[in-house]
Amino acid sequence: MNAPPQVSVVMSVYNGADRLVNTLNSILSQEGVDVEFIVVNDGSTDETPSILRRYAEKDNRLTIIDQTNRGLTRSLIRGCKEARGEFIARQDAGDISLPERLQKEVDFLVSHPEVVLVSCGTRFVDPQGECVHEVMQSEDEAREGLGRHTLAEIRGPSSHGATMFRRRVYEKAGGYRSQFHVAQDLDLWTRLVEHGEHAALQEILIVAELSPDSISSTKRALQISTAVLILECARGRNNGGDETSLLKKVETLGVHRARNNKRFKRADFFYFLGSCTAYENKDRAHGYFRESLKNNPLHIKALFRYLKTAF
Repeated sequence: MNAPPQVSVVMSVYNGADRLVNTLNSILSQEGVDVEFIVVNDGSTDETPSILRRYAEKDNRLTIIDQTNRGLTRSLIRGCKEARGEFIARQDAGDISLPERLQKEVDFLVSHPEVVLVSCGTRFVDPQGECVHEVMQSEDEAREGLGRHTLAEIRGPSSHGATMFRRRVYEKAGGYRSQFHVAQDLDLWTRLVEHGEHAALQEILIVAELSPDSISSTKRALQISTAVLILECARGRNNGGDETSLLKKVETLGVHRARNNKRFKRADFFYFLGSCTAYENKDRAHGYFRESLKNNPLHIKALFRYLKTAF
């Protein structure tokens, strides 16, 4: 077997053909690091499998794992299990890692052995590529944020795909846990920082496209409910308690049923975009709330925010 790479980039994709090429190129063009790119094809029915095969034929750094659809968490568990690198970097399908992202995160982890998790800033864009907002943590926020165990105070990395962590610590902490259908990133981060520090690079090094199908816009309520239980777990671990009953509660949240009506889904999505931009760009937020109402005129929250941003 070949010598292990320095970094294993792990990604799951389900029917992501329309944005997959740019994502693949953004990772395979990274310089300054020895990388393997593990992509779990989670039962895609579009052109995703053929695109992945075409790239794998040209670049042996790309490893494809095909499976029936099992969801993001189980896909990440499988992908990370195959990882051989000293470090594991996350990448989400559709996102773009900017040049030097991997090298800068690796260099930081190498030079700061006390850090187990490093992240960078994220630029969030809408489907037209317009910047919705940018998220970048300060050094203090990164160091202290994941140690705060209330929903109002906790502060995690800018995005799931902005992170890189030490593989040995990932394994020691127990990795991703299958009980968490959403917020699996927060659950992992709170356990990683029990073994070391989180640090944030003061640069935007990844671009994440928001879409009507993104978890943040379609499963927000479930994310919050799950996050509450994650923080209960963290407080319990700190006090030497057992997580078994809390993990069962996570499972009893059940499978979240997102809206099937496309117009309602788009209405929720544009309301989410408007909420993200309301304090930074009032005019753009007003436009997003207007789009929300076009798709669902009875969206009361969107109507309220639309009127509020009109003045």
